[in-house]
Amino acid sequence: MNNTSTSLFHPSRRRFLQAAAATTALTALPALGTDALKFDHGKTRRVGLIGCGWYGPSDLWRLIQVAPVEVVALCDPDQHMLASAVNIAQERQPSHNKPQTYKDYRQMLGEHELDIVLIGSPDHWHALQAIAAIEAGADVYLQKPISVDVLEGEAILAAARKQNRIVQVGTQRKSTPHLIRAKQEVVDAGLLGDVGHVEMCCYYHMRANGNPPVEPVPDFFDYEMWTGPAPLRPYDGLPHRRWWRTFMQYGNGIVGDMCVHMLDTARWMLELKWPNRITSTGGIYVQTDGKSNISDTQTAIFEFDNFNAVWEHNTWGAATDPDYPWALFIYGDKGTLKASTKQADFIPLGDSAKPIHFDCVFEREQYPEDLAEKDIELNAAPATRRHMQDFLTAIDQRTRPVADIEDGHISAASCILANVAMELGRPLVYDPTRKIIVEDEEATQRLSRDYRDPWQRPK
Repeated sequence: MNNTSTSLFHPSRRRFLQAAAATTALTALPALGTDALKFDHGKTRRVGLIGCGWYGPSDLWRLIQVAPVEVVALCDPDQHMLASAVNIAQERQPSHNKPQTYKDYRQMLGEHELDIVLIGSPDHWHALQAIAAIEAGADVYLQKPISVDVLEGEAILAAARKQNRIVQVGTQRKSTPHLIRAKQEVVDAGLLGDVGHVEMCCYYHMRANGNPPVEPVPDFFDYEMWTGPAPLRPYDGLPHRRWWRTFMQYGNGIVGDMCVHMLDTARWMLELKWPNRITSTGGIYVQTDGKSNISDTQTAIFEFDNFNAVWEHNTWGAATDPDYPWALFIYGDKGTLKASTKQADFIPLGDSAKPIHFDCVFEREQYPEDLAEKDIELNAAPATRRHMQDFLTAIDQRTRPVADIEDGHISAASCILANVAMELGRPLVYDPTRKIIVEDEEATQRLSRDYRDPWQRPK
C-alpha cells in the first residue's frame, strides 16, 4: 500500500474544507441538504471494521453516509453480531457487496490491503488492534478510550508517528456543531473572562451490576478470542454493551468511559495539554451487591496551571443539574458555560453580556435512515459524520485530525491515572517524556497491566 496520498481536490474545494476544519463552515452545515457532508475524496477507500457490537457499526454507518467507501471485511468473535453487521453493510454500501467476515483481526489484516480500519472493540483490545492496523498500512479510526493503561497509549502514539499513519480518536465532541459554536462564540470570544475552575460530571445510572450464574459459552461466541490479553473471567453471559464495562479487567470504569469525553472537551476548548497533577478518591459506596468492581462514586481532580478541572460521578441518585446530567461547566469571572452533548448555555454575570443558548443539531431530514437505526444516538450522529469528514480530510492531506491520537492519549491516560491515584490513595505526577510517575516507583509500575498468555504487550 502506498503510504502517501495525493489530494485530487480542486483548489476551491480544498479552501472550503480547510475552512470547515477551522469550524466556521461546520456551523452552517446543518442547514445544507442531504449531501452537505458528502465530498468526493478522489477514490473509494477499502474499509475494515473490528468490533461489530454497538459503536463500531454506528461509526461505520456514519462513514458510509459521508464518503465513497467499500466495506470489504468485518471482524468480531460473536457470529451473531457479525451476521447482523454484514446484512446492514451489504444494504447500505453503494456496491451492495457482501463483506468477508473474521473472528481474528490478524487474519483480516493479513488478507486485505485496507485503507481504513475502524476499531470499536472493548477497551482491552484497542492497543493491539490499533497497532496491528497501523503496521499493516491503514489509517485508523479508534474508539475512546484508546487504551486500558498508560503505556499502551504511548505505544499506539509511537506506532502512528513511526508509520506516518492518521489516527482519529472517537472523541467527537470536537466535531459537535453546538459545542463548536459555544467554543467560538463564548470561550474564544472571551465572554468567560478569566477561567478559574472547571467541573465535569456524569450521573447516569449506567453501572451494570448483578450476580448472573456461570454458564456454558454458546457455540456462536469465541470467548477466548473476545478476552484476548485480559484476564479470563468465568463466563456468566454475553459481555456485550454494559456488562464488560462494569469490570476493571476490560476498561477503566465510568472515568475511562465518560470522563474521557468531558476532559477532552475541556482540554480542546481551553487549549490544555497534560495536567500537572492528578488526585482521585472514591469507591463502591452504594451499589455494594453484585459482581461489578468499578466505582459507583468517584471524584478526580486534574490540576492545570491556573485552575483545577474536577470530575464527579455517581451511578445512583439524582443529577445536581437535571438539565446537564453528563456535562462540562467552565467558570470564568465574567460568566459560566454549561455544555453537554445535547445543548449548551452561556450564563453571564451582571450585564456584561446576554445569555446564549446552543441547541443540538440532529439532521433527521437530511439522514432519515438514522431514525430507523437500532440503538443510534441521534444527537451524536451529526458529530460523528463531521468527525469522519475531518478524518478523511486529514488522510487526503496527511495532516493531523481534530482528535489526533496524541490528544486522545493525553485524555485517556489522564483518566487512567485518576483510577491509579484512587487505588493508591495519593496524588500522581506523570512525566510523559520519561514515561514515569515522578518519585513514585509503585505508581510507575501501574502504568502497564500484565497480559494473559500468549498475548504480549506492545513495545
